[in-house]
Amino acid sequence: MISLALFVLLGLALLVLLYLFARRGDSGVEGGAAALVDARQALTCLQTGLLPAELVDRVFNEDDWRFVRSKSGKRVQELFLRERRRIALSWVGQVRRQVLGLKQFHSGQARAYARLDIRTELALALSFASLLALCRVLEAVFYLHGPYAAPRVVGTAILVAGKVCIVSEQSLAFLEPGGAGEIPRQSPGGASAA
Repeated sequence: MISLALFVLLGLALLVLLYLFARRGDSGVEGGAAALVDARQALTCLQTGLLPAELVDRVFNEDDWRFVRSKSGKRVQELFLRERRRIALSWVGQVRRQVLGLKQFHSGQARAYARLDIRTELALALSFASLLALCRVLEAVFYLHGPYAAPRVVGTAILVAGKVCIVSEQSLAFLEPGGAGEIPRQSPGGASAA
């Protein structure tokens, strides 16, 4: 009788495990198109919208602050710093969100597409971790001390983000027209047309 109860409990435990494994697989198709599109959009947003040198220089250059400080009163200076802080916090928040999107793609989907060796994957994981930490540090510094308090940290964050973008671009290169991953068209006779 005891052995029968043990086998029933073991059978129930196996059924529960099978149910949990089956349910876990419903989270989405690995390598799904939505993940690829999201990763491409995050990469494009970083490269063209958030990391161009002109934008970063315009947001974090102190020339505007020097001008406002020399030509205006205390209230205008406070307003300027408050607005520039808001812009800097918005910028670093956007960078962090796009990096999180790329990190999610690389941790869950890139293995299906990119042929990354273990060294590259480890370097990329370290870059993601350091970039996300730098973004948090920048958010705290901007909030507490203003947008001009950490120019070297901004520069470091931009360099690390550039490295992440390069690896991500290589991982997503097959999505580009004429890329290495393009599927050859078939002619009506069955031979591939170049």
